Amino acid sequence: MGNYILVAESGADIPQELASKYSVRIVPMHVTFGDITKDDGAFPTEEVFVYYENTKKIPRTSGSSPRDFEKVFDEIHAQYPDHHILHLAYSAATTCSYQSALIAAQKRDYVTSIDTKHVTIGQGMVVLSLADYLNRHPDCSLEEAVKAARDFCAQSRMCFFPGDLAYLKAGGRVSNAAYLGARMLSITPLIELKDGKLVATKKYRGKMDRIAMLLLQDFVQEKRLKRGFISFVYSPGFSEKLREAMTEKSKELGFERIFWFKTGCVISSHAGPGAIGICGFSDHSMA
Repeated sequence: MGNYILVAESGADIPQELASKYSVRIVPMHVTFGDITKDDGAFPTEEVFVYYENTKKIPRTSGSSPRDFEKVFDEIHAQYPDHHILHLAYSAATTCSYQSALIAAQKRDYVTSIDTKHVTIGQGMVVLSLADYLNRHPDCSLEEAVKAARDFCAQSRMCFFPGDLAYLKAGGRVSNAAYLGARMLSITPLIELKDGKLVATKKYRGKMDRIAMLLLQDFVQEKRLKRGFISFVYSPGFSEKLREAMTEKSKELGFERIFWFKTGCVISSHAGPGAIGICGFSDHSMA
């Protein structure tokens, strides 16, 4: 990737094999169970669900701290003193990570941070797309690299169905009345990224095996997704059979590459088990 090193938070849900392939450095976000705080990615996602089952509380999540970024920035600079670090941040509207990175970079002129205005694979695919771009354009200037990153951010579209609304209720994101009504009517809210914020935009009624396939068709058509790739992110508990069906449908829709990623602990703490998300790039930039 020329003289660049990419950095992203663990909440981007980039698999370790792809992070290693593209030399992307991951900065941990954090998950707190009672009085114990752990780094996202340092323990199995299933621990989040076990904790909820035992306590009926969801773990608290927090963004990466300035110290987290200082540690990673300094490690990279010591190893690659001539490289520039491009940090493609988890949406600043949802966590403190972007601000933490700006604080950490104040005396480090070899760092540039960009708010992707995305989370999980919406952010992850921006990172991986830029990594691919830099591999194909190793001599590009910093200005060109930043422009490419911002273009990818503007094109990225991401949505998800939470797997268990009890997690949104426990986290205070839906009222008890809304939760009970949704359960009685088998309603699942669709969550989309709008200007960096998580917004409930539509409601789907029915079981996951039906509404997930319906969402796939709706999302591809409404967002006018390019057919270069489509990415899915799922939390433990999502049906393997449904994954296969969505893969086959994606092929029928003409997608050249199909990726499946697993949620980390931060995303799983909010989405619950059995969640599903979709990401693609649109032909049209965000307004």
